[in-house]
Parts: sequence; C-alpha cells; structure tokens
Amino acid sequence: MASSSSINARCATVLTVPGLNGSGPDHWQTLWEQSRPDTARVELGMWHTPHRNSWVTKLDQAIRRAGAPVVLAAHSLGCVAVAWWAELSPQLPDWPVVGALLVAPADVDRAAAPSEIKGFAPIPRLRLPFPSIVVASQDDPWVTLERARGLAADWGSHFVDAGARGHLNADSGLGVWREGQELLDHVLLDSFETGRHGGGHASTRSLVASEVRRRHDTNGRRGPVA
Repeated sequence: MASSSSINARCATVLTVPGLNGSGPDHWQTLWEQSRPDTARVELGMWHTPHRNSWVTKLDQAIRRAGAPVVLAAHSLGCVAVAWWAELSPQLPDWPVVGALLVAPADVDRAAAPSEIKGFAPIPRLRLPFPSIVVASQDDPWVTLERARGLAADWGSHFVDAGARGHLNADSGLGVWREGQELLDHVLLDSFETGRHGGGHASTRSLVASEVRRRHDTNGRRGPVA
C-alpha cells in the first residue's frame, strides 16, 4: 500500500518556470509538461524581453490559480524569478509553494550578463521558506559553479553538482532528464513528510545524499547526480 506522503505528493501541482526565451520542444521542462499529468508551464510572457515585476506577478497568479500544494521546477532566469517571488510575497499560513527544483540559475549580477536580464538584479539572497534543491553544471556559461553553490547556501537549498553538462537545457541532451525528475520527487516527498512548508531542508539533504550513495554503489564510482 502506498504511504500517505506518496499519495499526497501525487496530488501536488508542478509548475515549470522557464528562463529567457522560454523552453523549446526538446527542453526537459517541455518534455515534463508533455509526459507528467501533474505538470504545467507558467506562461510568463515577454520571453525575449522579460520584465521582473511582470514575471513575478504572473508567477504569483499561476501559483494562486493552481491552489496549494505547488512545487516549482525552474530553469535559468526562472530560478531568479522564483527567488524574487519569495522575496516579495507575504509568508502567510496557507503558503502555497511547498518546494522547488532550481536548475542552472542565471547569474544576473555578473558584469557580462545580457542586458535583457539585468533588470532582475540583484539576486535575492534570502533563505527560501520551502525545501529546495539547486542543480548546476561545471561548465555553464551563465553561472559559475562557485556562484551557484553560493546561491544555494543563501537560499537554504541543497546543492547538486551536475558535472560538465552546459546550461542544463535542450543543448545538454538531457531528454526527459530522469535524474532531475528523481530530485523533483525528493522535494515533493520531503515537503509532505515534514508536514509543513518551510521545514524540510534537512530531509531533502538526506534524500539527495541517499541518491548519491545509491548511484555510487550502482556504478562503482562517484559521479554527478544529474
């Protein structure tokens, strides 16, 4: 028999939050939307000329329409939009977001950042009020591994080194990115096992550590999780 936490986790809505220029047909976010009945995209609009306040407002509207519980699966600039939403939204008792998977956050603060995303600077550095995992690549042109690790520390997120996989987008050849879906499921289960929206960080770390150990035992060597 399935556990109550597993049943509740399957009732959550997963909202994908793309970055600059949106996510094309081969992006893992698009493939998740097509293959997972619990997953839908947040239509932020202005994909090529994003505006911070507009994106945060549309993200908030999508979260409210979905109803609790919501788990966010963000990529690149979408991760920064999630951080801004958490910064600007009141933390009410019925906080609708119970977790987030934040993949390849774009470093909008760096001097060489494209002008289209400069309006999202500075990146909020507050601790997120829900369990979260940050995944970053060693050779991402949009953010260094050290910077991504620092953001994860500030946000209270568990950090996962994905190896040398580029920007973790369609060009990275991830397909449906099953490892990413496993991490997403860890966030889902963690948020419900803790029974509260902001208290699952330690459990998330334990789940991811277990996954790393499992892959090490299976492959006979230590490798990237995602």
